[in-house]
Amino acid sequence: MRRLTTLAVGSVMALGLAMPTGALAGSTRDHYASHPLHVKPNASTSPTGLAPSTIKSVYGFATSSTAGAGTTIAIVDAYDDPTAEADLGVFSSQYGLPACTTANLCFHKVNQTGGTKYPKTNAGWALEISLDVQWAHAIAPGAKILLVEASSNSFTNLLAAEDYAAAHAGYVSNSWGGSEFSGESAYDGHFVHSGVSFFVSSGDAGTPAEYPSASPNVISVGGTTLTFNSDGSLRSETGWSGSGGGCSAYETANTAQTSFSEYGQVACAGKRATPDVSLDADPNSGVSVYDSTRYSGQKGWWTVGGTSASSPMWAASAADAGSVVDASYVYGSSITYRDIVSGNNGASCLVGYDLVTGRGSWTR
Repeated sequence: MRRLTTLAVGSVMALGLAMPTGALAGSTRDHYASHPLHVKPNASTSPTGLAPSTIKSVYGFATSSTAGAGTTIAIVDAYDDPTAEADLGVFSSQYGLPACTTANLCFHKVNQTGGTKYPKTNAGWALEISLDVQWAHAIAPGAKILLVEASSNSFTNLLAAEDYAAAHAGYVSNSWGGSEFSGESAYDGHFVHSGVSFFVSSGDAGTPAEYPSASPNVISVGGTTLTFNSDGSLRSETGWSGSGGGCSAYETANTAQTSFSEYGQVACAGKRATPDVSLDADPNSGVSVYDSTRYSGQKGWWTVGGTSASSPMWAASAADAGSVVDASYVYGSSITYRDIVSGNNGASCLVGYDLVTGRGSWTR
């Protein structure tokens, strides 16, 4: 999960960071994303985290190699992961997934304007990209993957990448966000495109709510913790303490949320409540990710968690369903949820909707 920070323009220049063209014209402030990945220490030569088969078993997700066929999932991240396609190949081979390559037209990588002049490499973002791409493919192996790399971690560039993604994919996953700010609603239009479903990580630091997770135009995805019995079967799913959530300070809830019968129990008084939904995100029940762009001087298999993991998995599950998954869909009766009633992120899990896991985990 990438948290957004706010810097005065003078501070940006002092840090030697280039101001993006057109960044918040007329404003003296811009927003930037950092990258506090939830990664277990030390890479290994073989997988150490959960496998796709385990996640599919826990949630009853489709096991067909063609699940998601006919759809495109866009991944929006910053900077370049030069080994994204090769690493996806290693991941797919390890877990018996169909190949997803440029050659077979399954994988496509572009910059924020759709070109092939990629940004500079950043190791933290490269690991994020590996996580997002690999787990979108794991859950929807029949879907095409469009990786859109923003020129930098500036808010302006990430939203430019968002616009390109929304114009070329039906499902868009965003594993970045940060503290809310006055005027954030001016950016909500970047998450509106006919027929497109937008998913955003709710954050990895508990309450309060973050942006763009708090936009009423996105599906905010929180996190849970999975625990297993000695035979590998699921023992429990609880709310992860890091799952971002809370009542927005600035955004009004959409009608689908306010009309939901359990909205009132979180006392957001008409404000946007986050998250809407959840899936596994605790690094202690983290997923396996392969990355050969060195992170902390190492390459290989990592165990990674955070709502950075739950967002692309939700996007992929939506692609499997083949439906537009918006607020009306999420707060309607089309999805079967596992209600998460135990856990705390600063707020407490409740019977029904809560500010830790939303409505709960998507089960089939």
